[in-house]
Amino acid sequence: MKSDGRTPLIGKGATASLALLVIFLAAWQWGPGLVGLPTFIVPPLSMVAREFVHAWQMDHLLLHTGVTFAEVLAGFVLGSLLGAFIGYLLGMSPTAELALSPYILALQIAPKVAFAPLFILWMGFTVYPKILVAILIVFFPVMVNVLTALRNIDPDLINLARSFKATRAQIFWKVEFPTSMPPMFAGLRIGATLAVVGVVVGELVGGNVGLGYLLSFGEGQADTPLVFVSIVMLTVVGAIAYLGVILIERRVLHYLPRRSAGGNI
Repeated sequence: MKSDGRTPLIGKGATASLALLVIFLAAWQWGPGLVGLPTFIVPPLSMVAREFVHAWQMDHLLLHTGVTFAEVLAGFVLGSLLGAFIGYLLGMSPTAELALSPYILALQIAPKVAFAPLFILWMGFTVYPKILVAILIVFFPVMVNVLTALRNIDPDLINLARSFKATRAQIFWKVEFPTSMPPMFAGLRIGATLAVVGVVVGELVGGNVGLGYLLSFGEGQADTPLVFVSIVMLTVVGAIAYLGVILIERRVLHYLPRRSAGGNI
């Protein structure tokens, strides 16, 4: 069986990544003590690990993580669908783009996190304000990528389809939609990480459950290890969401060639 030349490169990259992880964990464990940082500023890794076990057993860490993950998933899916729909609508209809673009631009300019208190006033301390903030944050990168992809389609492809008597729906499904898929997934990658930001902002402003609430609770108790545990779990949630997008992208866009290096990013 012939090797494609990527296996040694991937092996070296994985080894280097693992080595960096070991160095980082060692620096986290012993670095603060060596430079004289007190534990309430940067607790060592062992203290954070003990706090993780305590939070898992006593502070319902799994429940908080599950709630945050569900809110991230809901906000990401709904925001992506809305962004893709509006992007296709604006890209296919110049009239709609002319009519809606000023309002969409105004919504993007306004800080999305500023809507969190308003949503909480409207809907109370429920999951809906967090999901809405995530939807607003995810919406714009997906919409812009889809709209940009449609604008950059080669007009000759459209004219060729029309020369074969293709209907408007056929042009969309055979030309515009497939061409827009790679840029759309680029927007989905960005949205997967931004959804976590939106949910956490909502939980910090007015949550009684979730990792954002746990983060705020740890801050109020001056429990630095608990804050670190919350940050680590939020990173895990974001990484899972990002990895999920990559796996779906590889399944859908399997016909595209992968880069020889860095293709997992």
